[in-house]
Amino acid sequence: MEEEARRKIAEIMGEMTCPKDFNCAESGFEELCSAGNVGLESYLECLEPDARYCTFNLPFGNHYYCRCPLRMYLAQTLKI
Repeated sequence: MEEEARRKIAEIMGEMTCPKDFNCAESGFEELCSAGNVGLESYLECLEPDARYCTFNLPFGNHYYCRCPLRMYLAQTLKI
């Protein structure tokens, strides 16, 4: 991972509170929730089986959308 990406990740983490204690970052992003980029600037579609229990979810119809800033950066910029 490039230094610029590491800096941006640290910046995002510093600006938010994570109810999961940043488990994704602690695992080196090996334990990352499943989300799909559906072309929305501020949301990802949550693809987790228990999406309705995610702290960052936004329900809409039969779908749940992720609003986690870190997860959005990882999906939209780093494609992970």
